[in-house]
Amino acid sequence: MSFPRLRVSASVLLIVGIQSIANNPSLLAQQPAPVATAPASPRTPVDPATVANGSVPQLTPSPMSQLKAFQPDENEEYTLGGGDEINIQVAGRPELSGKYVVGPDGRISLPTAGTLDLSNMTREQAAAAVNKAYGQYYNTISASVSIDKYGSNRVLIVGAVEHPGVMVFDQTPTLLEAVTRAGGLQAQATPTGRAATPGQSAGESIPEECTIYRENAQGQQVLTVKLRELLTSGNPLADLRLRRNDKIVVPDPHDRFVSVLGEVKQPGPVVLTHTSTLPSVIGQAGGLTENAGKNATIAIVDPATQKKRYVKFKDLLTPEGVNEVALKPGEIIFVPKSGLASMGFFFQQLSPLTSMASIAALAAVQ
Repeated sequence: MSFPRLRVSASVLLIVGIQSIANNPSLLAQQPAPVATAPASPRTPVDPATVANGSVPQLTPSPMSQLKAFQPDENEEYTLGGGDEINIQVAGRPELSGKYVVGPDGRISLPTAGTLDLSNMTREQAAAAVNKAYGQYYNTISASVSIDKYGSNRVLIVGAVEHPGVMVFDQTPTLLEAVTRAGGLQAQATPTGRAATPGQSAGESIPEECTIYRENAQGQQVLTVKLRELLTSGNPLADLRLRRNDKIVVPDPHDRFVSVLGEVKQPGPVVLTHTSTLPSVIGQAGGLTENAGKNATIAIVDPATQKKRYVKFKDLLTPEGVNEVALKPGEIIFVPKSGLASMGFFFQQLSPLTSMASIAALAAVQ
């Protein structure tokens, strides 16, 4: 998979965490956890209609707090994934010990015990799973698991860098290391049109900003980072910790793009041209999935102003509908699962990345 070179929004360190409820109506009454200075309790119920009419206070979270919340804990324990090479030792039973490569599906095949899923397990959890699998056939099994080679700890970096592609890390991947290993900005994308030389100012080859896309079991998130500003000011968050499978998009200063998330087949950035329309942008994102339904209500959000627009998919099938929907660089286009719009398209609170302003902007499609 490859991405064209892209331009990110000019808004400063703006995070919009987008996560759908997906068949759990009880979550509709929940409110996002407020930021440090928020007066409301994180457990206070919120009426979606109140959110929709804008009467809920608009809270602006600290950009630095948002960045910190996006990264994993510094001491978070590594979990296994596809490509990791592990060593399983079973005390007193060398015939059960051995080295394994975790498959893309997170599974290994043990002698006698058969297939075992170790995906997203820590070493201790994996050892317990091995003990349980062998415990059906042997008494007093005691296994230990170690990692010989890290193969799943990878991120993808694309766009205006010298060496785009997949990078594998032996430790927690970080943003600055990923950009540095990618060779920094391409020569034609630097402010002076040339690549940085050894000893030159870091600002010459470090991107002005970049965008991180994350998709996991909890949902989809997109984060825009003013990387050069953080680096030149000495802020340690320039070396933001990442999670495996994060996608980093480094824009060319001349490109413009929107982010397409939700029920599309290829969520992520899409470049805007003078001929771009909402249907063409959704088409470039692979089109709608079956979960979007036959007449999805599409949300278009401007992160800089929190203004939102809603468009029915069928309305895009007429020339008039296409002409009425103008897109701006940096906007986020979100396609919810079918059925959510009729209940009031409201988002689950899962992290402080979603402010009250974000919820108000993304809630209550009628």
